[in-house]
Amino acid sequence: MEILRTILLIIFIIICLALVILVLMQEGKSAGLGAISGAAETYWGKNKGRSMEGTLVKVTKYLAVGFILLAAILNLNVF
Repeated sequence: MEILRTILLIIFIIICLALVILVLMQEGKSAGLGAISGAAETYWGKNKGRSMEGTLVKVTKYLAVGFILLAAILNLNVF
């Protein structure tokens, strides 16, 4: 069982590092002056979910769920 715990701990560390990198890669949520003039309603503003930024947000959500699940599993004293 100690081998399984070690493997899960290594996966946990990799997820932690990936989360840090992904969060740093994302743009800030402040809209700036573009939101005042309606620039957010452009083609790029409407299709942000299909862009690289949208992909980063989705991957970050999945990794965050994996982080929470692995943290809970590693905190159990069954290993």
